[in-house]
Amino acid sequence: MARKINFDPPTADASAQRAEAHEAAPQRSRPLLGLERPIKQSSALGAISQSLGGISEKVKRAEEIEQKLIEGHVIVELDPALIDNSFVPDRMEATEEQNAAFRELIREHGQNVPILVRPKLNGAERYEVAFGHRRLRAARELGIKVRAVVRSLTDEQLVIAQGQENSGRTDLTFIERARFAARLEDRKFSREIIMASLNVDKAALSRLIAIATRVPAPVIDAIGPAPAFGRVRWQELTDLLERDNNRARALEIVKAPTFRALDTDKRFETLADGLREKTSRARAETWAAKDGTHAAKVSRAGKKLTLTFDDRVAPRFGDFVRERLQALYDEFKAADPPA
Repeated sequence: MARKINFDPPTADASAQRAEAHEAAPQRSRPLLGLERPIKQSSALGAISQSLGGISEKVKRAEEIEQKLIEGHVIVELDPALIDNSFVPDRMEATEEQNAAFRELIREHGQNVPILVRPKLNGAERYEVAFGHRRLRAARELGIKVRAVVRSLTDEQLVIAQGQENSGRTDLTFIERARFAARLEDRKFSREIIMASLNVDKAALSRLIAIATRVPAPVIDAIGPAPAFGRVRWQELTDLLERDNNRARALEIVKAPTFRALDTDKRFETLADGLREKTSRARAETWAAKDGTHAAKVSRAGKKLTLTFDDRVAPRFGDFVRERLQALYDEFKAADPPA
């Protein structure tokens, strides 16, 4: 049985030293790290600098976050059966090959970095993981105890810890981040909390949520994490889905057994290519007057009907119809009133 641990807040002297050290370069608030400075938006230059960070820098930042969160606290060993997943999932299901590779890494080298959990408030000795979901899963599958730090966290602190740790790594894909942001908003977390959890500014957060909400959930589930594709390609897919009847077409494409057999990146490409294919347009029908004059052509594509007038065949007939559009519309409304 793991003993519960009480964590004292940072001392006033420690807070003062941190504030003095960072006075010249204000940073985004890190509530879990004891920094009380309010969140400030990154400048354009700052955003560009962040985007230029390499993989090693991101991994280092994630490890620093973890280290701050567990620093000075007792590490305990817990039965994985007593730990529930976070109430807001952020990752899509990994492939069995990826799970097996990570599991073997833990088996061979052990769990070097503890996970972070909080006690659940239902009175039972159960916990909820803030970060370390893959380590927790590996421990479950290996049948071993998991090394963990136990901290009392509010919902806001948990999602910030979860998001900041994952944001520092490179294995959380764009669509996973977008869906995580949308799920937090669905649970009524403030935009400030969501921005802090993902370490993004207001504009970037709006783009994440927009894409996650405009792409149908079954389509995202069917595609999977698609690590090879970022914001630009997901935005292109979103725009494709909003063309005539493409949402229905997408749902049909992703249901095909051959689609599900593909890997996640190939599923994204296959769907995008399928939606780009030009739909076969109905052949234009020529309308002939009683005197035999082919005065107009009528064509329909999706929900659009087009009338084409050829002045070489019936001069000024198109202008004649256009001038009477209001009268025709009034006649239509009178003959077919709304229900």
